[in-house]
Amino acid sequence: MIEALTPLLCAAILISAVLAVILDDTVSAVISAGLASLFAAVTYVILAAPDVAMTEASIGSGLATVIFLYAIKRTRNPGDSDQ
Repeated sequence: MIEALTPLLCAAILISAVLAVILDDTVSAVISAGLASLFAAVTYVILAAPDVAMTEASIGSGLATVIFLYAIKRTRNPGDSDQ
């Protein structure tokens, strides 16, 4: 039953990855890429790879997203109106 979620999660990974590429707002693109990584972590849990899932969730969707968001915040110009 739970294996039936695998194609749905794979579709969610693809959709969020495509959104990460086509979105104009940088913050939204980073969040979408983090979601793709989080969906991948859930897929790894379903496929019985908990060690890979923990690594993907902590490094891929957690740490990388936080580092990207921090870098975006630090590189914004003070005069930007879209903050």
